[in-house]
Amino acid sequence: MPATNHDDLTWGEIARVVRIGHKVQRLKAQGKSARRWEKEADEIIANAQAREAKKAREAAERRKKK
Repeated sequence: MPATNHDDLTWGEIARVVRIGHKVQRLKAQGKSARRWEKEADEIIANAQAREAKKAREAAERRKKK
């Protein structure tokens, strides 16, 4: 279930993305690459968006059948 009506991420996904963001900032401050972690955060967000889009399509189909 999304955290808000305007958000695709669940509370758990938000926590994971925030933790990854903290790690990215710390690595960049040390002058290290954080590309792997940025990619992981992007994948979490993309999966959440795909899941919510699928739910919306299924709900639209159910409404259309009535």
